[in-house]
Amino acid sequence: MSAEAGEEQVVGDDWTAPAGSWASSAANRRSMLGNRSRDTSPELALRSLVHRAGLRYRVAAKPIKGMRRTADLLFRPVRVAVFVDGCFWHGCPEHFVPPKTNPEYWREKIGRNVARDRDTDARLAAQDWLVLRFWEHEDPAACADLVKQAVDGRRHHQRPARQSTPDIPADGAAREVG
Repeated sequence: MSAEAGEEQVVGDDWTAPAGSWASSAANRRSMLGNRSRDTSPELALRSLVHRAGLRYRVAAKPIKGMRRTADLLFRPVRVAVFVDGCFWHGCPEHFVPPKTNPEYWREKIGRNVARDRDTDARLAAQDWLVLRFWEHEDPAACADLVKQAVDGRRHHQRPARQSTPDIPADGAAREVG
Protein backbone atom coordinates (compact mmCIF):
# COMPACT_ATOMS: atom_id res chain seq x y z
CA MET A 1 0.00 0.00 0.00
CA SER A 2 1.76 3.17 -1.14
CA ALA A 3 0.92 6.75 -0.26
CA GLU A 4 0.24 9.39 -2.89
CA ALA A 5 2.69 12.28 -3.13
CA GLY A 6 2.24 14.70 -0.26
CA GLU A 7 0.13 12.30 1.82
CA GLU A 8 1.23 10.51 4.94
CA GLN A 9 0.79 6.80 5.48
CA VAL A 10 -0.48 5.77 8.93
CA VAL A 11 1.14 2.64 10.33
CA GLY A 12 0.11 1.59 13.83
CA ASP A 13 -1.61 3.92 16.29
CA ASP A 14 1.15 6.38 17.14
CA TRP A 15 3.41 6.69 14.11
CA THR A 16 2.81 8.27 10.73
CA ALA A 17 5.14 7.32 7.89
CA PRO A 18 6.31 10.12 5.60
CA ALA A 19 4.77 10.10 2.12
CA GLY A 20 6.15 7.27 -0.02
CA SER A 21 8.03 5.70 2.89
CA TRP A 22 8.95 2.03 2.86
CA ALA A 23 9.23 1.97 6.65
CA SER A 24 6.83 -0.21 8.58
CA SER A 25 7.60 1.50 11.91
CA ALA A 26 9.47 4.45 13.36
CA ALA A 27 12.13 2.09 14.74
CA ASN A 28 12.54 0.44 11.33
CA ARG A 29 12.90 3.84 9.68
CA ARG A 30 15.54 4.99 12.21
CA SER A 31 17.46 1.75 11.75
CA MET A 32 17.47 1.94 7.96
CA LEU A 33 18.40 5.62 7.89
CA GLY A 34 21.34 4.81 10.17
CA ASN A 35 22.84 2.36 7.67
CA ARG A 36 26.02 3.70 6.13
CA SER A 37 26.63 3.70 2.41
CA ARG A 38 30.40 4.03 2.92
CA ASP A 39 32.97 3.67 5.69
CA THR A 40 31.37 0.48 7.00
CA SER A 41 33.39 -1.67 9.42
CA PRO A 42 34.26 -4.32 6.77
CA GLU A 43 35.29 -1.59 4.32
CA LEU A 44 37.45 0.20 6.91
CA ALA A 45 39.14 -3.06 7.86
CA LEU A 46 39.97 -3.81 4.22
CA ARG A 47 41.19 -0.26 3.56
CA SER A 48 43.45 -0.37 6.61
CA LEU A 49 45.08 -3.64 5.51
CA VAL A 50 45.46 -2.53 1.89
CA HIS A 51 47.04 0.75 3.03
CA ARG A 52 49.36 -1.11 5.41
CA ALA A 53 50.45 -3.24 2.41
CA GLY A 54 51.68 -0.04 0.76
CA LEU A 55 48.89 0.53 -1.75
CA ARG A 56 47.25 3.92 -2.21
CA TYR A 57 43.76 4.34 -3.58
CA ARG A 58 40.73 6.59 -3.91
CA VAL A 59 37.75 6.07 -1.60
CA ALA A 60 34.14 6.12 -2.81
CA ALA A 61 35.20 7.28 -6.27
CA LYS A 62 33.55 6.93 -9.65
CA PRO A 63 35.59 4.67 -11.93
CA ILE A 64 34.11 6.07 -15.14
CA LYS A 65 33.21 9.70 -15.68
CA GLY A 66 29.45 10.12 -15.75
CA MET A 67 28.80 6.75 -14.05
CA ARG A 68 26.51 7.22 -11.05
CA ARG A 69 28.18 4.40 -9.13
CA THR A 70 31.16 4.49 -6.85
CA ALA A 71 33.73 1.86 -5.97
CA ASP A 72 34.71 1.44 -2.33
CA LEU A 73 38.42 1.43 -3.27
CA LEU A 74 39.63 2.62 -6.63
CA PHE A 75 43.07 2.12 -8.17
CA ARG A 76 42.66 4.34 -11.22
CA PRO A 77 46.14 3.99 -12.83
CA VAL A 78 45.80 0.19 -13.04
CA ARG A 79 42.01 0.14 -13.46
CA VAL A 80 41.07 -1.95 -10.44
CA ALA A 81 37.74 -1.26 -8.72
CA VAL A 82 36.98 -2.89 -5.36
CA PHE A 83 33.50 -3.25 -3.88
CA VAL A 84 32.66 -4.52 -0.38
CA ASP A 85 29.07 -5.71 -0.65
CA GLY A 86 26.80 -5.97 2.37
CA CYS A 87 25.09 -9.33 2.75
CA PHE A 88 21.61 -7.83 3.12
CA TRP A 89 21.75 -5.09 0.50
CA HIS A 90 23.41 -7.18 -2.19
CA GLY A 91 21.62 -10.50 -1.60
CA CYS A 92 24.43 -12.70 -0.26
CA PRO A 93 23.58 -16.32 -1.13
CA GLU A 94 24.87 -17.46 2.29
CA HIS A 95 23.43 -14.83 4.63
CA PHE A 96 20.59 -12.91 3.01
CA VAL A 97 17.30 -13.39 4.83
CA PRO A 98 14.37 -11.52 3.30
CA PRO A 99 12.41 -9.39 5.77
CA LYS A 100 9.01 -10.67 6.79
CA THR A 101 7.52 -7.17 6.65
CA ASN A 102 6.85 -5.83 3.16
CA PRO A 103 8.58 -8.82 1.48
CA GLU A 104 7.60 -7.91 -2.08
CA TYR A 105 9.19 -4.46 -1.79
CA TRP A 106 12.43 -5.94 -0.41
CA ARG A 107 12.57 -8.75 -2.98
CA GLU A 108 12.34 -6.18 -5.78
CA LYS A 109 14.74 -3.75 -4.08
CA ILE A 110 17.47 -6.35 -3.51
CA GLY A 111 16.89 -7.74 -7.02
CA ARG A 112 17.49 -4.25 -8.46
CA ASN A 113 20.67 -3.90 -6.40
CA VAL A 114 22.01 -7.22 -7.69
CA ALA A 115 21.11 -6.31 -11.28
CA ARG A 116 22.86 -2.94 -10.87
CA ASP A 117 25.96 -4.73 -9.51
CA ARG A 118 26.06 -7.00 -12.59
CA ASP A 119 25.56 -4.00 -14.88
CA THR A 120 28.38 -2.13 -13.12
CA ASP A 121 30.68 -5.14 -13.50
CA ALA A 122 29.89 -5.42 -17.22
CA ARG A 123 30.33 -1.69 -17.91
CA LEU A 124 33.67 -1.60 -16.11
CA ALA A 125 34.94 -4.80 -17.76
CA ALA A 126 34.03 -3.35 -21.17
CA GLN A 127 36.47 -0.52 -20.43
CA ASP A 128 39.26 -2.85 -19.26
CA TRP A 129 38.66 -2.48 -15.52
CA LEU A 130 39.21 -5.39 -13.15
CA VAL A 131 36.32 -5.58 -10.70
CA LEU A 132 36.88 -7.23 -7.32
CA ARG A 133 33.79 -7.86 -5.18
CA PHE A 134 33.94 -9.10 -1.61
CA TRP A 135 31.14 -9.92 0.83
CA GLU A 136 31.18 -8.09 4.14
CA HIS A 137 31.61 -11.43 5.96
CA GLU A 138 34.82 -12.40 4.13
CA ASP A 139 38.16 -12.30 5.95
CA PRO A 140 39.59 -8.79 5.40
CA ALA A 141 43.18 -10.09 5.38
CA ALA A 142 42.42 -12.57 2.60
CA CYS A 143 40.60 -9.85 0.63
CA ALA A 144 43.50 -7.43 1.10
CA ASP A 145 45.92 -10.08 -0.21
CA LEU A 146 43.78 -10.53 -3.33
CA VAL A 147 43.60 -6.76 -3.88
CA LYS A 148 47.38 -6.44 -3.55
CA GLN A 149 47.97 -9.33 -5.98
CA ALA A 150 45.55 -7.81 -8.51
CA VAL A 151 47.01 -4.31 -8.31
CA ASP A 152 50.62 -5.54 -8.40
CA GLY A 153 49.82 -7.88 -11.29
CA ARG A 154 48.26 -5.08 -13.30
CA ARG A 155 51.15 -2.72 -12.52
CA HIS A 156 53.71 -5.21 -13.80
CA HIS A 157 51.58 -6.10 -16.80
CA GLN A 158 51.14 -2.47 -17.88
CA ARG A 159 54.78 -1.46 -17.50
CA PRO A 160 56.93 -2.80 -20.31
CA ALA A 161 60.46 -3.76 -19.39
CA ARG A 162 62.92 -0.95 -20.05
CA GLN A 163 65.32 -1.73 -22.82
CA SER A 164 68.36 0.20 -23.88
CA THR A 165 67.61 1.67 -27.28
CA PRO A 166 69.59 3.97 -29.52
CA ASP A 167 68.72 7.65 -29.52
CA ILE A 168 66.54 8.46 -32.49
CA PRO A 169 66.93 12.02 -33.79
CA ALA A 170 64.06 13.99 -35.29
CA ASP A 171 64.95 12.83 -38.81
CA GLY A 172 64.26 9.22 -37.74
CA ALA A 173 67.77 7.91 -38.43
CA ALA A 174 69.07 5.77 -35.56
CA ARG A 175 72.55 6.39 -34.24
CA GLU A 176 74.59 4.59 -31.67
CA VAL A 177 74.97 5.99 -28.21
CA GLY A 178 78.40 5.88 -26.87
